[in-house]
Parts: sequence; C-alpha cells; structure tokens
Amino acid sequence: MAEEVVLKYLQDVLDAIEDMQSCFVGFPNRYDLFENDMMRKCVVERKVEIMGEAINRIRKVDPSLVIPNARAIIDTRNRIIHSYDNVLPEFLWSLVVRHIPCLKEDISLIISEYEQKMHNGES
Repeated sequence: MAEEVVLKYLQDVLDAIEDMQSCFVGFPNRYDLFENDMMRKCVVERKVEIMGEAINRIRKVDPSLVIPNARAIIDTRNRIIHSYDNVLPEFLWSLVVRHIPCLKEDISLIISEYEQKMHNGES
C-alpha cells in the first residue's frame, strides 16, 4: 500500500512539472518576458507548491527514498507559501530554466526504479 501512495506522489511531482513546462511551449527563453507575465509566474508558484508538498509527503511515507535536493524543494515550497511577498521573479525564473528540468530527470528515473522495485516485489 505504501508503495502505491509513494508512486502516486511521485507522479504528482512529474505531472506538476509537465503542466508547468507546457505553459512554456513556444514561449521565448527570455527572462524579461517572463518577469511581466503574471499567469506564468502564478503557474510556476502553484506547481512548485504541489511538487514540494508531494515530496514532503513522500518523505513521511518512505523516508528511505532518496530524492535529490528534497529538502531544498520543500523549503522552496515553504518560501513561496509563507514568504510570498519575498519571492522574486528572478528566483522563479531560475527554477524554470535551471532546477525544474533537473528535477524532472531525477523524478522520472526514481519513478522507473520504484516501479521496477515494486514489480520485483522488493520493499
């Protein structure tokens, strides 16, 4: 049962990343345009909140599962929620162009490994 819950949360993280990235399809890779785009900034904030919450829940269900930068992702979620007035567009842009693509690779790999582990009956 715990394995299915963890896999669901991992998929929630991946879905949030893909939803966020879909908002940037065809969008020029330019900070100056992002800085003034309220919709995209709100999407990034919301999807990062979901990613951080899902990873926080994963750590409670399966503390042994290693997710690179898990603490930083959770801290980012908390920063957006609790210090919303101190979240600068530059910070959000760095998430979009630098950190989220790496997280997507990590989560995709973890999902694959976790599914394989479940398939083999390991826990």
